[in-house]
Amino acid sequence: MIRLARVGTRKKPFYRVVLIEKERARNGKALEILGLYNPRTNPGTFNVQRERVDYWVSKGAQMTDRMKKLVAKAAAAPVAA
Repeated sequence: MIRLARVGTRKKPFYRVVLIEKERARNGKALEILGLYNPRTNPGTFNVQRERVDYWVSKGAQMTDRMKKLVAKAAAAPVAA
């Protein structure tokens, strides 16, 4: 699964985008860290290694619903020059 793992302090969430086995705990040992998501900025900051996400999806990894929305939103956003 490609999903979010919370790493922030109490009431200050910050997330890592991780590749992890489906049965593991939310903050369990990840196979690979693919990016970061900070919802506290306005708008939320989302940095992800798209080529690695595409690679793992091609190998059969599934994204959670939230990850699908974040990746789609990031793809639709214009790239700053």
